[in-house]
Amino acid sequence: MTYKAAIFDLDGTLADTLASIAHSANMALEQLGFPALPLDNYRYYAGDGAQELMKRALAACGDTACSRLEEIMPVYAAIFEKECMYQVHPYDGIPEVLEALKQQGLKIAVLSNKPDARTHDVIRDLFGTELFDYVQGQTEKIRRKPCPDGALEIARVFDVKPEECLYCGDTNTDMQTAVAAGMFPIGVLWGFRDRQELLDNGAKVLAEVPADILKQLR
Repeated sequence: MTYKAAIFDLDGTLADTLASIAHSANMALEQLGFPALPLDNYRYYAGDGAQELMKRALAACGDTACSRLEEIMPVYAAIFEKECMYQVHPYDGIPEVLEALKQQGLKIAVLSNKPDARTHDVIRDLFGTELFDYVQGQTEKIRRKPCPDGALEIARVFDVKPEECLYCGDTNTDMQTAVAAGMFPIGVLWGFRDRQELLDNGAKVLAEVPADILKQLR
């Protein structure tokens, strides 16, 4: 197969954003009188959008009914707007792989369940505005991953078939998205989740390091 495009998840795939997510969520929890949660908890809370993130955090703090979800969401959103770049950095090797994909003629995109404005903020700050051909975060217009809508919209915009797209991500949600969209799922092992989760959810290839992604083009 000749691949013409590559779609990347953001959190845990392109960039290590775990500290920013945990820091912002914990600040919101503490404002409402809840305790802060350990950083590693957020490896499993993140990935399905801000609302699911805070539902999981509230449940871990004892609010299993999420009775204060409506109260905490605007608090979290306001904090995250200011703190979304807290200790964020691209993973080693990612910028070089993105440049190599572009040099080989592929279009590259970001598809994230992070709020759309914050997705654009992070991509702009880390990679500038010229590298990616398309950037899409969570909006009300497109159902969040694992629904394939966002991935299929990117393929449509790029005028490529879904099967001509690589899809790279670090969670079950990403692999399910790729499978549902008919794209080639690459699970990355430097992110938030483990090998078995990726394999169980449809990863056809596992990338130990970013450069492994380029092996699919040979």
